[in-house]
Amino acid sequence: MKQGRIVFRGKTKAGKVFIFRYPERGDVVILTEYINKLSKEQTFIGFQGEQISQKQEKEYLNKFLKKIKNREAVQLYAFVGSELIGVSSIELSERSVHKHLGAFGISIAKEYRNQGIGRKFMEKVMGEAKKNLPGLEIITLTLFANNPIALKLYRNFGFKEFGRLPKGVIHRGKFVDHLHMYKKI
Repeated sequence: MKQGRIVFRGKTKAGKVFIFRYPERGDVVILTEYINKLSKEQTFIGFQGEQISQKQEKEYLNKFLKKIKNREAVQLYAFVGSELIGVSSIELSERSVHKHLGAFGISIAKEYRNQGIGRKFMEKVMGEAKKNLPGLEIITLTLFANNPIALKLYRNFGFKEFGRLPKGVIHRGKFVDHLHMYKKI
């Protein structure tokens, strides 16, 4: 997949133009700033306040670019102008017995949530995965049980819950159930 290729242009509910595109090597600085901002917010992601170094983010980005090239993952970035406002991906499992499974993830910057971007982002990343990830049969995801907006969105896309780990994550210092969902494609 060509680095930086734009796959969609749209407008938020507020009328701001946004694009979805594949990552580029030069995105490491804005990607580091983005994940660290989400981590400080302690939103519904795996980072809850800790800060990621540019070196760590470069390793992550290089790993993902290699997986995209090898047709083992898709990843799209959402931008308003030059501002990174979202990241979404589907990554195939590395284990041979799970090669048909793709793990889905999505995040949107706080100021752009509830603007219609998440729904369109899911559509596009799943479409790219269907086209570019040979063997993909099932998409899985996990979410914090105290995130009803995400749960509703995932259900609307046909995801079904297949498990719940009581007190499986710590969110803002409290134990929260961790939900597991899947969708056959």
